[in-house]
Amino acid sequence: MAENPEEFDIVVIGAGFSGLYALHRLRKDYKTICFEAGDGVGGTWYWNRYPGARVDIQSVEYSYGFDEELQQEWKWPEYFSAQPELEEYANHVADRFELRDNIRLSNAVESLRFDKETNRWHVQSENGDYVLCKYIIAATGSLSAPNMPDWPGREKFRGEIYHTTQWPREPIDLRNKRVGIIGTGSTGIQAAPLLAEKSKQLTVFQRTPAFSMPSGNRPTDEEHERNWKENYGERRDKMLDTYGVSLIEYGTKSAHECTPEEQHAILEEGWTSKSAFQMMVAFTDVMTDRAANEVVCEFVRSKIREIVDDPATAELLCPTDYPIGAKRLCIDNGYFSMFNRDNVSLVDVKAAPITELTETGLKTTDASYDLDVIVMATGFDAVTGALTRIEVEGVDGLKLRDKWSEGPTSYFGFMVAGFPNLFMIHGPLTPAALAQMITAGEWQVDYAARVIDDMEKDNYSCIDTTEEAEQSWADEVNIAASHTIFGQANSWYNGKNIEGKKGGFMIYVGGFPRYRELSENALNNNYKGFVRS
Repeated sequence: MAENPEEFDIVVIGAGFSGLYALHRLRKDYKTICFEAGDGVGGTWYWNRYPGARVDIQSVEYSYGFDEELQQEWKWPEYFSAQPELEEYANHVADRFELRDNIRLSNAVESLRFDKETNRWHVQSENGDYVLCKYIIAATGSLSAPNMPDWPGREKFRGEIYHTTQWPREPIDLRNKRVGIIGTGSTGIQAAPLLAEKSKQLTVFQRTPAFSMPSGNRPTDEEHERNWKENYGERRDKMLDTYGVSLIEYGTKSAHECTPEEQHAILEEGWTSKSAFQMMVAFTDVMTDRAANEVVCEFVRSKIREIVDDPATAELLCPTDYPIGAKRLCIDNGYFSMFNRDNVSLVDVKAAPITELTETGLKTTDASYDLDVIVMATGFDAVTGALTRIEVEGVDGLKLRDKWSEGPTSYFGFMVAGFPNLFMIHGPLTPAALAQMITAGEWQVDYAARVIDDMEKDNYSCIDTTEEAEQSWADEVNIAASHTIFGQANSWYNGKNIEGKKGGFMIYVGGFPRYRELSENALNNNYKGFVRS
């Protein structure tokens, strides 16, 4: 570590889409530096380069709105962009706005320590950088800390192991290889069909079946692109007034108000609407009424049974023990039809869990499987993982890891009591991935910028929140969730995908408009819930 620290006004952690915008937005008025663990920008779309990686929001929406020339000039080749296009877009933004000089790549932040005597954060990085700064913008991402199950025997396996978040840039030759993929969330569902095409044999190890819809991805047509570009300003404003910051068609009737024939017609239209999230809002009560939700569940299960030839395999692929939408919905390109291939098999590891890796593959409680390649599509230590893997020490030696040991606390998902001048983007108890994350991230960065501008204008040196404010926000989060079916599944929304992870629901499901209103009201009401000094 350097003896004499560099001094900055602001340190941004993470060069994903929110971090890049934070750097662009703040460096005009403040001395700002960004630290990034990867050797390139793009965040999620830098790390997740596995086969089939693709966004599940239309590209014209899932893009920056802060610069009119950028959104008019950039051309998206497909309705739902693949990882390479999204990473290219992030690099274009970094170049276009000359951000690279303020980004230190391959240089993860290892520790943050707050000094209450000087109201400065001490920042230490993996490469030995030592920085003092007044403010931290933690744009560390909701889905950036990989979950690596600790099955014994990993060191024995003679083949290759890849985690989908650490996929190599160089093509992997899977010809004549027996491949096993563990995990059937969004990532596994996107990757599996391409792995099946490229490998000799693919074995899918499924713990929990997923609800997934066909993406209907296709090249972007000129009329669609022109229509969006002519109306971007109006549509960006409208997006912020929708539940998920995305312009999907919301149902206007309860499922109980429709005849079975009407239900089927509405759901058939939703199935082909090119948005997985359409099924969550096909009726007004899908996410609040279990019986209405079951109507949608059974429709999707009927589609799976139509597509998959083998009845036993089809039933294994049908989710039956949680509501649709309570886990992240998936979109796919031929996932269910993949199981009609001769070289694809499905293993139920809920009935017979994986016990260990072996020299030649892996074992479950009732069988052994010979594999040449194991793909871990085992997801993320979501929402909190990226930040708790940094040693964060606040006032009086309080460790963030300890503060969150029983589950995350925050005020608006923006600040944590005892950690002054540290602002989280897409932190725990925000709408996070239930809102379109680029546009929602821009709004949250602007919110942080407003707080910093007000601090400087009014000559404050420290801002914190209180445990009472955290509790008030926790009450709001829990009340919002209690009116929905979101809590009726084990998922990364509540941390139940990570063995031993504690805490309740980590996502605010009250909708982005209410989240924005309450957050803004706090600032407008003399910074209610915050303490400035």
